Amino acid sequence: MKQKAEPEAKENRRITLASRVSVEMEEKKSVFIGHAAPVADENEARAFIDEIRHKYSDATHNVYAYLLQGGSIARYSDDGEPHGTSGMPTLNVLKMSGACDLCVVVTRYFGGILLGAGGLVRAYSAAAKMAIDAAGMAVFEPWDIVLIECNYSDYQKLTAGFAKMEVVEEKADFGSAVLIQAAVEATRTEQLKVAVSEMTGGRASFEVVYSEERASRQSL
Repeated sequence: MKQKAEPEAKENRRITLASRVSVEMEEKKSVFIGHAAPVADENEARAFIDEIRHKYSDATHNVYAYLLQGGSIARYSDDGEPHGTSGMPTLNVLKMSGACDLCVVVTRYFGGILLGAGGLVRAYSAAAKMAIDAAGMAVFEPWDIVLIECNYSDYQKLTAGFAKMEVVEEKADFGSAVLIQAAVEATRTEQLKVAVSEMTGGRASFEVVYSEERASRQSL
């Protein structure tokens, strides 16, 4: 069972950018500014593109690409550069990064020297990669938020167990019983449920109230 759980956990991980950045490079007097940002959907991607276009409205080109929903949505624009020399190379960098739900805009200020098709591909690709590298990667996984109701004596056992299992106790309300809100990686929810039952002799109640995506403790 354990061998099957590990690949499932990796499949559920979502990798995107850790931050929003802008980086600059120069190629034969042309200035390229790579802007990268994590985005949740096409609306956010479009808003980011429009923001950069507005801020750099005096630029020669504002080429963009974005990748969403595990790669099922992929868009790009050459923004006036020769077809295939900018938007697609930028999108290819996004695909090769291993991340998703991200948008990159590469702003170009023409320096007076033509770069040729190959030079454009290299320059836009380099600027996009620089931006993605500077932004860094963040890994997100599904977590379950659970409510556990127990008596006071069992609460002490549970808190000790939570520390060993890396369960996050978010709050506890103390009334006639103790109501605990805790967060656990979704792949370990059943394990926690069994552990709670064992630690309390079946006296505690256990309920998953909702799920959400959170940053993983695991590195890439």
